[in-house]
Amino acid sequence: MKPFIHDDFMLGSKSARRLYHEFAEPMPIIDYHCHLDPGKLASNYRFRNVTEAWLEGDHYKWRAMRANGIEERLISGDGEDREKFRAWARTVPFTLRNPLYHWTHMELARVFGIDDRLLDGETADRIFDECNEILASKDFGARSIVEKFNVELVCTTDDPVDSLEHHISWQKRGDTPFALLPAWRPDRALAVGRPEVFGPWTAELAGITGIRIRSFEDMLEALEARHAFFHGAGCRLSDHGLEYIPSADWTDIRVRSILKRALEGGAVSEAESIEYGSALLHRLSVMDHEKGWTQQFHVGAFRNVNSKMFDSLGPDTGYDSVGDFTHGVPMARFFDRLELEDRLAKTVLYNINPADNALFATMAGNFQKGPAPGKMQFGGAWWFLDQKDGIEAQMNTLSNMGLLSRFIGMTTDSRSFLSFPRHEYFRRVLCGMLGADMENGLIPQDFDLAGRMVRDICYNNACVYFDFPLQGPKGPTRRSTG
Repeated sequence: MKPFIHDDFMLGSKSARRLYHEFAEPMPIIDYHCHLDPGKLASNYRFRNVTEAWLEGDHYKWRAMRANGIEERLISGDGEDREKFRAWARTVPFTLRNPLYHWTHMELARVFGIDDRLLDGETADRIFDECNEILASKDFGARSIVEKFNVELVCTTDDPVDSLEHHISWQKRGDTPFALLPAWRPDRALAVGRPEVFGPWTAELAGITGIRIRSFEDMLEALEARHAFFHGAGCRLSDHGLEYIPSADWTDIRVRSILKRALEGGAVSEAESIEYGSALLHRLSVMDHEKGWTQQFHVGAFRNVNSKMFDSLGPDTGYDSVGDFTHGVPMARFFDRLELEDRLAKTVLYNINPADNALFATMAGNFQKGPAPGKMQFGGAWWFLDQKDGIEAQMNTLSNMGLLSRFIGMTTDSRSFLSFPRHEYFRRVLCGMLGADMENGLIPQDFDLAGRMVRDICYNNACVYFDFPLQGPKGPTRRSTG
């Protein structure tokens, strides 16, 4: 029987197969946004078994297992590793038509070379043992896994108080197989309404900068110092995880008062949090513009919905939903303020609600400005939308309302070192779409034209857009897409 994951998987036409194999498949990977642990990369961390490598912290799989009635001790609890793997294996057949079914078998095939059987309760033990044998083999640690996938650059997600010691030590080495750069994620700087978060974080910021934070000016000085430090470590990207982009009116006097109360442990209302967040996010965006960075906004997730489980397990454990927040007016106000000051940096907008596709795509179109092509990007399908339908919907919307040819492509946004086959998944979806258009006469049967588009979306556009400060064997080779 033909393996489920085969050379032409998801490629439904002759044109799609040619586009993928000739143009997409050979391109290196620029993973410009992920949540991998840089310490594990730097040390080439060796996983104790496939359960740790594949299941720990993967809230996509955790949600599916809960939906399948698996008890929590075999998901995030103290269950034995083989039993946890068996529980996931029993769940896999029930994920048919969920992207997890594709990702699971692509990862087994591409990481472990297991493509001759499907994962289920009957095959679980044998696959568990085979994967563990491979993980235990010489030079099969975290870095080695990433290296298998022709990755040229990885950008992690890092708080302003992070030391970046692993990024810096990586860059000083002369034998690194790919570039490792930080990305600035200052979400906790905006958390004035959450004293249990904001107080300890502010103390960390003061400690690492040596700046006593007693005012808004002190906060900005400390953040600017860390921003400069990140820039020196090669950072060229910021990222913000927001329910919506705050854009309330503010005055410096009001912002100083709100921050003073927060620093003293006092209560800050939701309206005051928005006012403070509007002021600080504006200043952070100005910092990005001044240093030539790109800013990313991951917008619309309704996080930590199950308060009981949040109290038990904390964030990022599979209890988040698509939100139905109002984005258009605040987003327009935020970007317009920056544009009026000529301080709007290159920007990538990600939505999590598919109902917002047209809004985000057209909002990006409102603030395009030369000489950079695609200065404002409608970002790739994210989180709940990172599946075949969501990827196609995002690219169809961008095609209809912008320039798909200038799209910077997808990124894993993952915490798993085994997730790089998602780039292959995206590329197969892209080539399947364009191949079908060719077969249906919607675009020319011109493989030079369509092939260049595929190469640009898979790799070239990201190299040019981000202009990372690396080149050659340690980083992306810049290629013109003009």
